[in-house]
Amino acid sequence: MGKLQGKVAVITGGTTGIGFAAAKLFVEEGAYVFVTGRRQKELGEAVEAIGPNATGVQGDVSKLADLDRLYETVEAEGRRIDVVFANAGLGEFAALGSITEEHFDKLFSINVKGALFTVQKALPLLNDGASIILTGSVGSAKGTPAFWVYGATKAAIRNFVRAWTIELRDRRIRSNVLSPGPTETPLVDRQPPEAIARIVSTIPMGRMGSPAEIAKAALFLASDDSSFVTGIELFVDGGRAQI
Repeated sequence: MGKLQGKVAVITGGTTGIGFAAAKLFVEEGAYVFVTGRRQKELGEAVEAIGPNATGVQGDVSKLADLDRLYETVEAEGRRIDVVFANAGLGEFAALGSITEEHFDKLFSINVKGALFTVQKALPLLNDGASIILTGSVGSAKGTPAFWVYGATKAAIRNFVRAWTIELRDRRIRSNVLSPGPTETPLVDRQPPEAIARIVSTIPMGRMGSPAEIAKAALFLASDDSSFVTGIELFVDGGRAQI
């Protein structure tokens, strides 16, 4: 029997990278997953690859109406939720002196506002004893030139789970942050090669992580294997944040 047998999971940003890898793994471990993505074509392709135990709901986590539609879909299918993996996020480089209001608002709207309302709007459908996972980043703990607005968004959600651990304890709902180091995803592929090379050079293990490696950590936090784990930030980063 799989570690998530009979469970229902919602995974935002589930069409590529970490979210897609987690959705595939969760289904392999017995879960039914609802995945979101902003682009319908990519979402359809992802759901087809994940298999029959998946439903795709197109939407942008920074738009509350799209989140309402996500949970209306879950409810319409007669489901309740055991795992919320608020994974959707965006990273962009911009140095001090060149920060624009658009850059700031975009990152905080998706990474912070999106994570908050993904969880808050799930609460009425969330089973007691459920698991909440937020995708953080090693960037929340390391000062990276031109990448610190992104890092600040991830530092913000770290505080979310500290408070939620207390606020949701009567329902036995666990809240944790999963913080990858540099990972081989389309988001990284869009960054300047010299910036990525500089970051990789700081990883003690000497390489980037894979989405599959991060997904295994997400499975741990989603499953009963982590039944006594809440309020933490789990770094899966090749040691980058630890030295």
